[in-house]
Amino acid sequence: MTDGAQTLEELDTATHRDALIADRTTTERRIVSLERDWSGIVESSAMTSTDDEHDPEGATIAFERAQIETLIEQARAHLDEVDDALERVRTGSYGNCESCGQPIAAGRLEARPFSTTCISCASRRR
Repeated sequence: MTDGAQTLEELDTATHRDALIADRTTTERRIVSLERDWSGIVESSAMTSTDDEHDPEGATIAFERAQIETLIEQARAHLDEVDDALERVRTGSYGNCESCGQPIAAGRLEARPFSTTCISCASRRR
């Protein structure tokens, strides 16, 4: 447009891009926090001569460490999804189903701005 006004589609994409950027920032902060928690557990357990097999606290520490490792993996996977969505925004393919090429419903993108498939195609994957 020559008057500098954005189309509704451009405004929607900008809104989704902003939401994705905010999500990315929150996820990065979460990863840093979880990694700090994980390091704290490792440091604490290194200062003791805990035998996980015979010490009741050892099993708890191992469980907490494993739980945080899983949360970090999930957060990193989510960060990858967000980065992929931001790349789709950049290339102009954001909002189109990667399976059928049809537009992804606005409600789905509002709920899951990193969605790669429409509801129809997503339900077929299950």
